Amino acid sequence: MPQIFSRARRRLRRDRAARDFAAHDFLHARIAEELLDRLDAVRRPFATALDLGCLDGRIGRALAARGIATIACDPGHAFAAAAGGVVADEDRLPFADHSFDLVVAAGGLDTVNDLPGALTLIRRCLRPDGLFLGAMAGAGSLARLRAALLASDADRAVARIHPQIDVRSAGDLLARAGFALPVADGERLTLRYGALGRLLDDLRGMAATNVLAGAVPPLSRAALMRAGAAFDAAADADGRTAETVEIVYMLGWAPAPASPNPPNAAARPPRSPPRSRPGAATDRQRLRATAPPAQAAGSSPSCATSASTSGTSAGGIASPRNAAGRCHAMPAASIAAGVPCQ
Repeated sequence: MPQIFSRARRRLRRDRAARDFAAHDFLHARIAEELLDRLDAVRRPFATALDLGCLDGRIGRALAARGIATIACDPGHAFAAAAGGVVADEDRLPFADHSFDLVVAAGGLDTVNDLPGALTLIRRCLRPDGLFLGAMAGAGSLARLRAALLASDADRAVARIHPQIDVRSAGDLLARAGFALPVADGERLTLRYGALGRLLDDLRGMAATNVLAGAVPPLSRAALMRAGAAFDAAADADGRTAETVEIVYMLGWAPAPASPNPPNAAARPPRSPPRSRPGAATDRQRLRATAPPAQAAGSSPSCATSASTSGTSAGGIASPRNAAGRCHAMPAASIAAGVPCQ
């Protein structure tokens, strides 16, 4: 199989980010909050769980607080060691079949070489009626950065952005991996930055820079200045540029002969609207999310600065989901940004 991503480079990026992850973890915190909300809407008990791509161990700690025995696993040595877990890539899991009732993967699957194989291994790790919850950056993420990098490489196009999958493809991959009742839906988050350099700093701190296999020429000083100018040209009246991250959420059940439907799945309760807090905004005003009506997979969002949601299952049925209202300004879901690291 062709190696799209470098495993060694990916591991190094995560080890470097572990040193100061808390300063850049706002996307991971948002994704973790959403996945835990979805878990809490399920009324069946879980005894054992795998925190896959654990990063700072946020989800593992939350699962342990719910009385679930949790094993952490991360491709990076530093994150895995800090969480007392196992070092392994998602498509090379060392766990036996039927080891867990629950697997949660908050980011990271977007930079896996064999994503269909990784999802199949996750399904095999689950006991019958076990639940998989996952999230990753999807197609359409970092459109402003992509355009700025293309402008900087005007004389020769260079692959600096990772390939990304959309919501519909995620649902198809879940079905292909053998999950029962697979569902995939999406959420758009808006980040606002006063300068390209601040965005690049966050991406490095999230371990979300370039991990593509093969040599990627670094940006020269002149190219970086062109990219910064292109990014600034898209700024709003307040001088900040709106960047978007498309989060793809996935859910699937391990098949069980006696359970044609997900066991005791509760309807997702509506979330209260976001509440503003004095002093909560940062100089970057990173995340703003509202909750417009859910839209079908593949449709265009109604507003560039709102959270859009859509859902599809393998059967093509729309699965509406309430968008989250607020996000913490705090290791982050892997955003497929191919920015060279100096």
